[in-house]
Amino acid sequence: MRFMVIVKATAESERGELPPQGMLEAMGAYNEELVKAGIMLDGDGLRPSSFGARVQFDEDGSTTVVDGPFTETKELVSGYWVFEVSSREEAIEWARKAPFRGGVLEIRPFSTAEDFGEAFTPELQEKENALRQAVAQQRGE
Repeated sequence: MRFMVIVKATAESERGELPPQGMLEAMGAYNEELVKAGIMLDGDGLRPSSFGARVQFDEDGSTTVVDGPFTETKELVSGYWVFEVSSREEAIEWARKAPFRGGVLEIRPFSTAEDFGEAFTPELQEKENALRQAVAQQRGE
């Protein structure tokens, strides 16, 4: 099962404050442990929301772009991991090992084909799989 582990933003991360060397070393060691265990598929940190934008979709089909920064820090993301594990409980156990103090991680499973029911026809699934293969090929995988 794949899970996204979302690192929630803090006031410090939104100000662009970088972690001290000790935290970077601890995160590197944690990431190394995840990779060696075959858990980590991807992960990265994100710049503060002041570097970002939101695209809002209106009911009439028009869009509005809103530049950051965004005010609700508790709703923002400052990084993520993608884990491949056997269960939600295993994802939680790995997340508990993250070297954070005072932060919040949110763990969410990725949707699977079964989650979409009959609407996700075999033809749509075939197209989705072809797109995933094209992306992997572009990445050199």
